[in-house]
Amino acid sequence: MLEERLKEYISQHKQLMTDLGSVRDLGLPQCYIAAGYIRNYVWDLLHGLEGTDRHTDIDVVYFDPEDVSEERDADLEQHLRISTGNLKWSVKNQARMHVKNGDEPYNSTHAALTYWPETATAVGARLNAEGELELCCPYGLEDLFALRVRRSPNFHKRSYYLERVGKKQWKDLWPQLTISDD
Repeated sequence: MLEERLKEYISQHKQLMTDLGSVRDLGLPQCYIAAGYIRNYVWDLLHGLEGTDRHTDIDVVYFDPEDVSEERDADLEQHLRISTGNLKWSVKNQARMHVKNGDEPYNSTHAALTYWPETATAVGARLNAEGELELCCPYGLEDLFALRVRRSPNFHKRSYYLERVGKKQWKDLWPQLTISDD
């Protein structure tokens, strides 16, 4: 099962596990580390590359409609930067992000991830109170592990998707990727 495989991969990445612990300690609802940190790590492993950490930021997503202020997210980022010594943190309350993205309001982190540009990016992980890994992957993990990049069904901005994929230069970094232009 791909979920067990991803959990095994994550559990072997010491820094990611430490970062997941830091995020869990924030006590935020429906909170995950998501996107490139996980996606790129898996793609590195599938390409036989280890230890590259090719992520530009550590995306932390959560869902809390009680406080959607950008200031809260900025304070959480600052806390993580100071407590970990890592400047790559990016914290976003998904209860607010529908406005920026021009979508109908999301009702959960899971729902918000369905609007992310690529299915392989819409993957999150967290540690629960017992220290067990939990995943949020609304489109499953097949595309991630098949090295397939395709636009998420709920992401309707095809030109943005194509521009994003081109700018990221993923095919140069991971030549085994198959990138859909639809």
